[in-house]
Amino acid sequence: MKITDVKAYPVSFPIPPQNRVALGIGTAVKRDAVVVKITTDEGLVGWGEAHHGRAHTTVAKLIETTLKQLINGMEVHNVVGVWEKMYRYQLASHGMGAGACLAISGIDMALWDIRGKALGLPLFRLLGGSKKPIRAYAGGVSLGYQPPEQLIEEAKKSIDQGYKAIKLRLGDSPKKDIERVRAIRKAFGNELVILTDANIGCSVEDVRQLMPALDELNIGWLEEPFPAHDYRSYREARTFGRTPLAAGENHYTRFEFDRVIEDGAITILQPDLSKSGGITECLRIAAMASAWKLPIHPHSSMTGLNHAASIHFLAAIDNSGYFEGDVSKSNRYRDELVENPGKIDKDGNVWPLEKPGLGLEVNEEFLVKHPPIEGPGYV
Repeated sequence: MKITDVKAYPVSFPIPPQNRVALGIGTAVKRDAVVVKITTDEGLVGWGEAHHGRAHTTVAKLIETTLKQLINGMEVHNVVGVWEKMYRYQLASHGMGAGACLAISGIDMALWDIRGKALGLPLFRLLGGSKKPIRAYAGGVSLGYQPPEQLIEEAKKSIDQGYKAIKLRLGDSPKKDIERVRAIRKAFGNELVILTDANIGCSVEDVRQLMPALDELNIGWLEEPFPAHDYRSYREARTFGRTPLAAGENHYTRFEFDRVIEDGAITILQPDLSKSGGITECLRIAAMASAWKLPIHPHSSMTGLNHAASIHFLAAIDNSGYFEGDVSKSNRYRDELVENPGKIDKDGNVWPLEKPGLGLEVNEEFLVKHPPIEGPGYV
């Protein structure tokens, strides 16, 4: 079975002012995505998500031109060979760097979807996993810089749904950050798992001030206080306290994760199946991390395609951590593009879908009705 066509759909929708969330990287004003469709000579179709990279039309163009020409006619089941060809000719040298990795990720996910459909197996079984509960935390583009009383109200909605863990946003100012985290801990007690994400909004001095409070409040991790490539700051911040440092959504391929693991400062690894190289590469990252006894907590991207793939992936690796549940308001990619695959049960778990491949049907009319909106997604 061979690849005969590759299409990429850059899509967007605006976020209404009342639903906008302020984060360390700015206030979200729209949501972008790149949906990948691969067709085979036997008529099977696979779907994947390439992260938008804040340049969704550019990522889509790369998929539909250079990468399509590189892989057209290749065998669908040869996912390693397809990955290697794209890597060699577009990422390893003189390519678009991270942008190429995003594009490769979407193609790779679509190929795994086809493989599952061809063999009649859900992705988690194809990957060697079993149907099991996956712990989830309330994340996505949500729980931002609200006043503490409003944040408590917002967090309660997720806890009432069944979540036993939530992620709060830091990077405003150390004083305000600590005030919010302390308010949530006081409101919901010690049994709630609290995770934090600074979205690169911190300085080294900010983390020095934050860490004693995070230790005191028993916070599960501090995610991305700095840009991914700022290795020196991560090494320095690791000495400030006990709270683990987390990162990975902006690290690309096993080669960058090898540096992260060797440095030892970041011990919570968060590759994104739509960014870090796709399912094929994230399996390699997970295996490498397993040798160091490090857990994998994938970062979730925009659409239900990524969410479904992440849950399958977690059900198939031996060092699986949390699934990042998307509790953001009105995510059309989660609720309208596909059926939401991340529904949580009363125990705070999600379960992999059992239909072949990713287990989702894509609403292709949605892709037509939501053309790309150019410009920055955060202001």
